[in-house]
This record gives sequence, structure tokens and C-alpha cells, in this order.
Amino acid sequence: MPKTEHQSGLIGRPQLSTEVESHIREQILTGQYPAGYRVRAEILAEELGVSPTPVREALQALRGQGFLSLEPRKGFRVLTLSRTDIADIFLAQAFLAGELAGRAALNLTADHLAALERIDQKIDEYAAKGDSARVQALHDEFHRIINRSSDSSKLKLLLTTTLLYVPSRFFVTTHRYPPAAGRKRVLDALRNRDSKKASEAMMDHIKHSGELLQQFLDEQSAQVAG
Repeated sequence: MPKTEHQSGLIGRPQLSTEVESHIREQILTGQYPAGYRVRAEILAEELGVSPTPVREALQALRGQGFLSLEPRKGFRVLTLSRTDIADIFLAQAFLAGELAGRAALNLTADHLAALERIDQKIDEYAAKGDSARVQALHDEFHRIINRSSDSSKLKLLLTTTLLYVPSRFFVTTHRYPPAAGRKRVLDALRNRDSKKASEAMMDHIKHSGELLQQFLDEQSAQVAG
């Protein structure tokens, strides 16, 4: 049976259904809940230490996002996330993130650029130590600074939608990181205020992340089959 991490820290938090939704989504996207797996609200609520209500709300939200189906008298089942689905998701994300990076290249302040330089160095340091949690946090902040600097609120909103279909703790789960060279290409283009190269570099960087996710899911599927 797929493993579920007990998260007693969910108890009593505000916006509980959103947190439960994020947890279930992560389990699906990292292969812990494979295609066809039945998700039972009562059992999951007990595992997470919450009442069934936020779990049911989360399951309905994930159904609307295309992660789950609801079968009469059988409950919720995980839908297949195909290779084409993953490629399409990262294609859309790459385009949007690339456009945001291109605009950020023209808008970044000196302080923001300096912050990106520091983050880039720290990512290398923590990656060398195998500290995936710190790498994840720094990587997320690296992209947040770029996206905020784009001054493009609607594009950021569209990008957020694509991120629903990407594991939020991918580095922590897999201990795999996109090559540092891709991130440094982005940073070099931003440093040179080269909008076109910043966009291209970011697109390549995101697409490579999609390839890493697909490799990981292939390995997970092979283990289940074995």
C-alpha cells in the first residue's frame, strides 16, 4: 500500500482543507498514491489527525483539478498522469516562467540581483551537503524574486495554476536537483539585462525539471511493478 506520512502538525491550523489538499496532491505527484489508488476520506483523516470534513473538501478540490475521479459507491480514485500530461504541464510552466524571467531582466533592482547572487551560492553549498530542504526553500525564493520583479501579476497568477501540477517538495522527496549550470545561465542573463537570453535560459531550466520528474515517476512505477 502507498505510504502516507503522518502529519499531526495539521491539527488546528487555519485553512486546513487547503493544507490537506496540498498533502494529497504531493502524494499523487510523487507516485505515493499511484493511478487507480482509492483515497478514503475517513482513513486519511485518521492518518493526518484531522476531521473528515477538510479531507472531503480537499478531495473535491482535487477532483476539480483532474487528479481524482469520484465513482458511485466506491469513492475517490487517483487518475493517471500520463507522460503527455507532464510534458504539457512543464511546457506551459516553462513558457510562463520564461516570459516572467525575460521581463524581470529589465526590471530587477540591484538589491534583488544581489539577493539572487547570494541565493545561487547558498544553493550550491547546501546541495553539496545534501540538504534538500534548504535547497528547496532557496530555489523557491530564487524564483519568487524573479517572478515578483517581472511586474506581471496576471502572468504570475497563470504560472501559479501550472504549479498545482508540480510537486512542491520535489527536491526533498527525490534529492534530485536541476543542474546548477541551468540556474547560472538564468542568473548570467539577468545580470546582463538580456531579456531574450533570460527567457530562453529559464525555459530550458524548467523543462529539465520536468524531465527529472518524469524520470523519478518512471522509477517509482518500475518499483511498484517489480
